[in-house]
Amino acid sequence: MAESGLDTTEIKAQFDAVRAEVGKVLVGQDDLVHRLLLALIADGHVLLEGVPGLAKTLAISTLAATVDCRFSRIQFTPDMLPGDVTGTQIFNPREGTYSVRKGPVFGNLILADEINRAPAKVQAALLEAMQERQVTLGEETFPLDEPFLVMATQNPIEQEGTYPLPEAQLDRFMMKLRVGYLSNDDEVRVIDRMAGDGAAPTASPVISGTEIINARQAIRQVFVDDKVKRYAVDLVAATRDPAAAGLPDLVNLIEYGASVRGSLSLVQLAKTHALLAGRNYASPHDVKSIAPDVLRHRIVATYEAEAEGRDTDDLAGVVLNHVEVP
Repeated sequence: MAESGLDTTEIKAQFDAVRAEVGKVLVGQDDLVHRLLLALIADGHVLLEGVPGLAKTLAISTLAATVDCRFSRIQFTPDMLPGDVTGTQIFNPREGTYSVRKGPVFGNLILADEINRAPAKVQAALLEAMQERQVTLGEETFPLDEPFLVMATQNPIEQEGTYPLPEAQLDRFMMKLRVGYLSNDDEVRVIDRMAGDGAAPTASPVISGTEIINARQAIRQVFVDDKVKRYAVDLVAATRDPAAAGLPDLVNLIEYGASVRGSLSLVQLAKTHALLAGRNYASPHDVKSIAPDVLRHRIVATYEAEAEGRDTDDLAGVVLNHVEVP
């Protein structure tokens, strides 16, 4: 393995402090918080899916409270316009000129709450910002400040009044996280913490935007062996051509597999996962541990799969169990 001069101790300590601060508010969501931290450092947008009342919004807003930078929350509704996200030009009739009024997307951490409630034009307004890190208003293009991260939530059980995200926009999210119910013991702890006699706990800033940017630079120094890269590519390739990967049973269950962004995200997140573990090298275990979150929204299941009750988590699991770990 190549030698690396990267000292991971300080970076790990910084984000352990963030994790502890978020833990003052959230109960029983350690895995979710860990993956949100991965997205924050890896510079990749994240989509949270879960039924109402599972603290999706609270998790994101609490994480944002630990970072000393600008936080914007956008509550998506069916009557929104693209300008409600990006901003617009205001005409001054007295001077006959236009001025720019920037929208809430001009922040560092953006909470896109219930993103699937907004129509396609509004969802598309986020595309340029998420991919190009810039917004065009009229004839002017404005770069977005770093760090910039979109964390979106959506409710999977309501169909009326919702607009499912198209595959092209889903692919812009580095990870899609599923948020489940807490254990009974953790739910009792939530009641004690939030409905007790004292004030509800809050989080305070413990890390700066500059420190996040420095951590992102440090990821570049994390060593990745060629075998680890090949493993990530083999996982993605197996979703595109299951037969060639020795998975003929999946041929009629997967319509489309993951894109090249899937391979890039696997490697980037594996390096970040290693960094938060205090290592300066990524292992196949790092890839495998985050692969379900990277693949679940990049695999398009067929109608046959849906008829058999096979979701993308199930299909990704078959791939992960089959592809040999180096």
